Amino acid sequence: MKVTIIRLKLNHLWNSEYCMFVSQIVAIVLKYQPEALHLKKSFERVTAFMPELAKIKAQEQGNAISNQLADLNNERKTLIRGIIDQVKTFGKLSMSAIAPHVVVLNRFLDKHGRDIGESNYNANTDRFNKLLADYEGNAEVQAAVSALYLVILFDQLRVVNTQFATLYMQRTEEDAAVETVDARAIRMELDKALTAFYDAFEFCSTEYEDLDYQTPANEMNDLISNYKTQLKARTTRRNAGKEVHTETPITA
Repeated sequence: MKVTIIRLKLNHLWNSEYCMFVSQIVAIVLKYQPEALHLKKSFERVTAFMPELAKIKAQEQGNAISNQLADLNNERKTLIRGIIDQVKTFGKLSMSAIAPHVVVLNRFLDKHGRDIGESNYNANTDRFNKLLADYEGNAEVQAAVSALYLVILFDQLRVVNTQFATLYMQRTEEDAAVETVDARAIRMELDKALTAFYDAFEFCSTEYEDLDYQTPANEMNDLISNYKTQLKARTTRRNAGKEVHTETPITA
């Protein structure tokens, strides 16, 4: 009895999803001994790409860190902008007790530059480190920060800047160990091997009717159906104008 493997538009998967999907298909097939199903050669053409797939996965993990760094950099820019705006707001108020603190913080911000946060990553980290060190070593600035209700923003700026510096070093170390690969080219060749395996699977199911191809086919189809459902939902969200690239990758 011929079985049919559902086809999935693999080019719709993000790289991280693609790596997961192929690994899951391989794991399913291995459970049913491909050599016993007369699929050894076609399956080996797929598994031959596993080392390349691992390189794509490693490269994607580095990209994930880059996205986190961008988010942290934006957060520290938002924090310093919030601090500057708060000082400006208090400077417009007729509150004599606050006025001296506004003067102190305006002088402090001018010293470190109101364009802080607009430099490159390393320059931003260095400038924020100097600003925070100055703040932590200056009682007058600390008193002004407290008076203008800015302590929580400075505390968060310290946390975010430290997280950024740590993550940046992690990415640098990992980038040095990760080989840059052409994910698109690898995927195109692996797609061909996977399609050929599906075709061989379906052909063998008609040639060797005494063997059970239906059970592994059911597992693969269940997996593929789940991906198709999630991709369809993603398309619906995209068509509704929602940003989908920030979503967690499919991990069926």
